Amino acid sequence: MSAITALRYHINLNPLLSHRSHLLNKNPQFFSSYMKYAEHKELEKIRNIGISAHIDSGKTTLTERILFYTGRILKMHEVKGKDNVGATMDSMELERQRGITIQSAATYTLWKDHNINIIDTPGHVDFTVEVERALRVLDGAVLVLCAVGGVQSQTMTVDRQMKRYNVPCIAFINKLDRMGANHKRTLEQLQTRLQHNAAFLQLPIGLESKNEGIVDLIYQRALYFEGKFGEVVREDEIPSNMKSEAEERRQMLIEQLSNIDDTLGEMYLSEAKILEKDIKDAVRRTCMKRTFTPVLVGTALKNRGVQPLLDAVVDYLPNPGEVNNYALNENEKETVKVPLNPERSDKYPFIGLAFKLEAGRFGQLTYFRCYQGTISKGNHFFNTRTKKKFRIQRLVRLHANQMEDVNEVYAGDIFAVFGIDCASGDTFVTDPNLKLSMESIYVPEPVVSMSIKLNNSKNRDSFSKGIARFTKEDPTLRYIYDVENKESLMCGMGELHLEIYSQRLEREYNCPITLGKPKVSFRETLREPVEYDYLHKKQTGGAGQYARVTGILEPLPIDRNTEIIFSDETVGTNVPKQFVPGVERGFKTACEKGCLTGHKVAGVKFRLLDGMHHCVDSSELAFFQAAQGAVRECFERGSWQILEPIMLVEVIVPLEYQGMVVTQLTKRHGIICESDFNEGWAVVKAEVPLNDMFGYIGELRSTTQGKGEFTMEYVRYTPCLPDVQEGLIRDYQIANNLIPQKQQKKN
Repeated sequence: MSAITALRYHINLNPLLSHRSHLLNKNPQFFSSYMKYAEHKELEKIRNIGISAHIDSGKTTLTERILFYTGRILKMHEVKGKDNVGATMDSMELERQRGITIQSAATYTLWKDHNINIIDTPGHVDFTVEVERALRVLDGAVLVLCAVGGVQSQTMTVDRQMKRYNVPCIAFINKLDRMGANHKRTLEQLQTRLQHNAAFLQLPIGLESKNEGIVDLIYQRALYFEGKFGEVVREDEIPSNMKSEAEERRQMLIEQLSNIDDTLGEMYLSEAKILEKDIKDAVRRTCMKRTFTPVLVGTALKNRGVQPLLDAVVDYLPNPGEVNNYALNENEKETVKVPLNPERSDKYPFIGLAFKLEAGRFGQLTYFRCYQGTISKGNHFFNTRTKKKFRIQRLVRLHANQMEDVNEVYAGDIFAVFGIDCASGDTFVTDPNLKLSMESIYVPEPVVSMSIKLNNSKNRDSFSKGIARFTKEDPTLRYIYDVENKESLMCGMGELHLEIYSQRLEREYNCPITLGKPKVSFRETLREPVEYDYLHKKQTGGAGQYARVTGILEPLPIDRNTEIIFSDETVGTNVPKQFVPGVERGFKTACEKGCLTGHKVAGVKFRLLDGMHHCVDSSELAFFQAAQGAVRECFERGSWQILEPIMLVEVIVPLEYQGMVVTQLTKRHGIICESDFNEGWAVVKAEVPLNDMFGYIGELRSTTQGKGEFTMEYVRYTPCLPDVQEGLIRDYQIANNLIPQKQQKKN
């Protein structure tokens, strides 16, 4: 019997059993044959999923189990293992040392004759862009919830990202073996905090140290995970003490599905017999519409509940053909959505999205999702943004930091290509006349900046290479040079974010740097609309410069106060259309530095209503300078204020320290939003200005004997307190010698 036939026989005969490692040891060609068999399948046999959750909920451990049970790896390792190997998907040395996921990692595997492409994403809010771009290209997701922590701050962020890209999800309540595990409370939080219409498909048999297995509510059976690694799934009757609860929960599941699914609702009302297949079909239909979230339970660390989760991924999450993907037509004046055909053939031209960049051993490695058509090694394709043509010299599929060559990829596949110069979010096509582009990826603005200084000036070349690579790979990381203060700044999503990149510069480029004190990215905005009428006129002999712009600079609503908008509302030819881009550039350039503290201007709309030009002396440069002059005029005449980033802070401490934590956050100008109690632990949520959060981790650990921990994520920009604004203005004026020395001493 060939390796492939054996694999098919094994899967079909034992659908709940994993592929055993002794098969691989006996036949060294089995693994390569297995992955070759996994390469190309019908569209219905493909799943593209992401595993997302709050930090330390068990995402990477769960992925490790999935890879082991599907035969992708021969041995499981722990995130913080004693063997110093670390989990497969944490391939970076820093990830293994810290026990956290920093970069999203892609892999693919096979389960029940289905190809499953998996992306394991970070949980820490500082690396949220990794989750953002992963969810942009995935068709479904597994939302991992901690049975002890429940729905936490980053869980809410991940849920918002799923809603943004309309990604269906399955919830998996993990860590049932931990002290204080409570699956019912977690389900309640999923329903109330995240507003999910969710219900159990499974129940745990025991909690904490008494957890033995799970009950399948659809088939009304108990599943026990035996063997050294939980690879043998044994079915049995439901324990007598759980039968009534299982029947009640199954009835609740049917009723809940009947309310949102017409087919099952008709069967329920007509009192027809509802079979297991009817329930599963209803779960699949409602899950794909995001009107229902199936909830599964287990403990990845103790090897329980992972195989049924894989079954649920295959049974309930959509294949690429069941997801409506669109491209934007650039030929029309208005944006038109063009539906893409996911058929796995070469009938339709190739369209792919580059969603992640990474430096590889052979140049830039670009991760792609193929949305339409097919592409082969040696083909050419075009970047629709830069119009550049590239030849595909090598096509690979990824398994963490390992690569496996393939000759062609089809619609629905996730793959990577070497040696392409592009940016994250670029669209590629094989037909240069195809004026289509995919919707790009949402990238949040950096909120923290630190000054950086090279420890050795001889490392300038290495630093330039490293920072150029990192800023290209991570769009939330920025590097700027402050001309006035003559210092280099690195901007990112948090202290950990910048600290990780400083360590990577030292490890990967032998370029140690020193980070300065964190600085908050404040913004300046307008309180009230200001009219402007600015004439730029310059005559120096020969052709001069002449441009006049009139209009209104007005503030944007609170929910858009991080944007700047240019609106051309001119009628006629007073401002020729070829000069309007110059006005827009001048406005945006002027917004790079505000009048109060030198921070960027945000939350304003520049309405160009009219103007005047000269048939000889007017140019785009003249209108560029006129727009800058108009903004300066608004600086002088308008009423301005400073905005600061507000963070949602979630603190988890033993119950006896709750009062102390509330006091600490209040002193830092925090507003307490919510307090919760959970098995001797208190969870305090507050909105606190980022400027007041520096150094908080040290204070929290010292006052809670090292037992407290906190996470925070960006929420919005709001006006800062008057005394804070006055202090920022005064510091800026002193630093730039804008006030007399006597007044500086007095201050």
